[in-house]
Amino acid sequence: MKPPKEAFITIKKQILTMKVAVVGATGLVGTKMLQVLEERNFPVTELILVASEKSVGKQITFKGKQYKVVSVEDAIKQKPDLALFSAGGSTSLAQAPLFAEVGTTVVDNSSAWRMDPTKKLIVPEVNANVLTADDKIIANPNCSTIQMVVALKPLHDRYKIKRVVVSTYQSVTGTGVKAVDQLFNERKGIDGPMAYPYKIDLNVLPHIDVFTENGYTKEEMKMIKETQKIMGDDSIRVTATTVRIPVIGGHSESVNIEFEKDFDLTEVREILEKAPGVEVVDDVANLKYPMPLDAHNKDEVFVGRIRRDESQPNTLNCWIVSDNLRKGAATNAVQIAEYLVAKHLIGQAIEA
Repeated sequence: MKPPKEAFITIKKQILTMKVAVVGATGLVGTKMLQVLEERNFPVTELILVASEKSVGKQITFKGKQYKVVSVEDAIKQKPDLALFSAGGSTSLAQAPLFAEVGTTVVDNSSAWRMDPTKKLIVPEVNANVLTADDKIIANPNCSTIQMVVALKPLHDRYKIKRVVVSTYQSVTGTGVKAVDQLFNERKGIDGPMAYPYKIDLNVLPHIDVFTENGYTKEEMKMIKETQKIMGDDSIRVTATTVRIPVIGGHSESVNIEFEKDFDLTEVREILEKAPGVEVVDDVANLKYPMPLDAHNKDEVFVGRIRRDESQPNTLNCWIVSDNLRKGAATNAVQIAEYLVAKHLIGQAIEA
């Protein structure tokens, strides 16, 4: 009697190899990217750390192993599968295409490629499905935009958004190490380098990025244009005022949303509770609402103060908080990479 046919089938096990470069590895976001890669156990089989020339040779620990920082040229020669960029717009414009030319998929955290019509602007919970293997430079959105659209998308799908009015309360970590140092130097009474034109401690600056001819700042215009691009709907009208405040835990946003359809508040909460990446914290009777202090070092987008705008129909108010270095930057970038891996759009499978 012949054995069953299945006995002659050899099942080949495959291992995914993933050569990952982190460009800007010594900065605030680059450091956070490494932390998130480790925490989420991203399949890194080779790690290449890249920073400015002054940091080349510096040692950085990842998963208990020491890695030396190398130059961009050395990294490109190694042809990584993935490059996570957080090195500023001018660096991205100059160097991301060089990585793409050798077959690397770049996920860029700067503003360099966000509004380029040939590049995808991705928040995984919202529009990762548009990605293909041909997308070699993928833009990571502005931190404030990311957290807002994660909450807006499921509501837009149900009620269709007409207009959004957003005011932000943004952490100094969004500016970088120099700004964090300025805040703590001021609290200690120490004179030091200034990241802002004014004191930030015990102060609020209604000014993020440079002012444009229309009176808005670039940060405000980013939120307007990026929201439309990510949501895939240019009919959504957005107006923004972005403000810097002396906190480090994350960004907060007061968001007023006008819908085409009326809504039920109970259903709104149910939609948000089921939405990927969202955590509803909305129990005002017990003084429970999102705060940067509670969002710090977490990946969720927290939504609370959910209430009807009583000044006009079909309009909702809410308060959105998220850690800008994590979901607003590093985690979103890694989640994009995770999607690419899951869809077999990056990495190489070899037989075990």
